[in-house]
Amino acid sequence: MSPVPADPTVLHPMPGQPRVVLLKPLVKSDLIEVGEFSYYDDPDDATAFETRNVLYHYGPEKLVIGKFCALGTGVRFIMNGANHRMDGPSTFPFPSMGGSWADHFDLLTGLPGRGDTVVGNDVWFGYNSMVMPGVRIGHGAIIGAGSVVTSDVPDYGIVGGNPARLIRTRYDEETIVRLLAAAWWDWPTEHLTRHIRTIMSGSVDALEAAAPEGTP
Repeated sequence: MSPVPADPTVLHPMPGQPRVVLLKPLVKSDLIEVGEFSYYDDPDDATAFETRNVLYHYGPEKLVIGKFCALGTGVRFIMNGANHRMDGPSTFPFPSMGGSWADHFDLLTGLPGRGDTVVGNDVWFGYNSMVMPGVRIGHGAIIGAGSVVTSDVPDYGIVGGNPARLIRTRYDEETIVRLLAAAWWDWPTEHLTRHIRTIMSGSVDALEAAAPEGTP
């Protein structure tokens, strides 16, 4: 008999640990997409992720997070709504203060944006890391604690600092191509369940050997 997989629809996957939430069953906003098993860990109400951790998110850009991502306490995604005008003497958003100043609200529309913020699969975010608008983070990346990510992160890249810099990649280019082709995060859950140990601690050769039929 095959082992019973974990349930991706359970809000709190770890019994007795309300600080950990799966994001897919939590998120309600149409502007946020999250893959199965991606989680957020926070002792101060992890269920407030949409309002406390995704900031200035008024649309139309989206936040897209892949499957099997691990988000440490305090991770923040800054969205395009945080932008201010920078083409005049002042950056202050006067029209947002109301009164007759609101007559000039056109000055706040059409500000430049960087588009969707996209996170790949199997990305690990360290404590209090921050992602700026429009950044794209590749599969298998690691974002160091306290990092401020202002530019794209390659697949299996490790970044750290403010602004975050590429420290190294976890594998060489040829191996990264193989890992992306194996795409274990897209395996059927039952198949993945039988090969957890290979996915977590096996070699790339073993991962490729374990892939379901039809995987390139």
